[in-house]
Amino acid sequence: MRLLPFLTALFVASAALADDQTVTDDAGRSVTVPEHPQRIVVMHEPLLGLPLIDLGVNLTGSYGRNDDGSFSTKLDFIDVVFGKGVEKPKGIGPFGQIDLERLRALDPDLIIGSELDIDSVDQLSTVAPTYLQNVSTGKTRGIDIERDLAKLVGREDAFDDRMKTYRARLESVRNSLSESLEGKTYLAIFLTDQINAVGEMSGAVQALEDLGYKRLALDEQGNGSGMGSTLIVPLSTEALGRLEPDLLVVMNSYMSDNREEAGSRQALDKILPGWENFLKPAREGQVLFLDSAKVTSPTVASALHTLDAFEKWSKTSSQ
Repeated sequence: MRLLPFLTALFVASAALADDQTVTDDAGRSVTVPEHPQRIVVMHEPLLGLPLIDLGVNLTGSYGRNDDGSFSTKLDFIDVVFGKGVEKPKGIGPFGQIDLERLRALDPDLIIGSELDIDSVDQLSTVAPTYLQNVSTGKTRGIDIERDLAKLVGREDAFDDRMKTYRARLESVRNSLSESLEGKTYLAIFLTDQINAVGEMSGAVQALEDLGYKRLALDEQGNGSGMGSTLIVPLSTEALGRLEPDLLVVMNSYMSDNREEAGSRQALDKILPGWENFLKPAREGQVLFLDSAKVTSPTVASALHTLDAFEKWSKTSSQ
């Protein structure tokens, strides 16, 4: 009679294990994770959470959010990239201080961090399996993070559907152009209190390069070497003045009250007065202004926002 409960428990345990998979994360760690996790917490919402939301995942928790679901900064990337109405994850403490009690209370079955969380991974792993995904320039590009996460959480079909939508939109924009962009170069800059060159990872980069542009090789110019941040690297005004990309893409700071063209022009005027008169792309009318918050996440959504903005700009710039 005692054999039946034992066999039942053994079957339940075996079934649970069958739903797990052992993977190697980007830090080289072997991690056993659910094949289809249901309660995911992310340690970097713009770079890890947004790609998952784009795949249809409802995040359970996010580092940098408050208990009421509001983001710790005035800019909420979920609202900007996806629009209002998307369910917000719960917070696990303000930036710089992970609240392990809040994290445990969310009962996650998977925590996804980045290589920046390597010092916290042992602590996080006491709560749930913790997978580290590369997010830095030079380690990933375009929207590869979304592709990688889709495979990790069993959402590959959702990613394929998103890519079908993206490819159709890409083809539509290509067909609207009067000339091929193959071989033309671009340089994307991000304005804070200085000029920064944008790295290889974002929806904007994916869209621009799929359109045919080639990223200006800053290292060959002797500038911007050593890129390794998650998004940007400082670029001196002198260096920018010497560079001659076919297209200059300008993005204002996330924290700016005006990330549209007018605000970006004003910000660049303060840093580099007279830029419109001596930068080659500006003289030729080849400056594209993008909303940084909409286009810099590594998501299909950000790539689509970029295509929309590029198509609108290309129609006016050719007139």
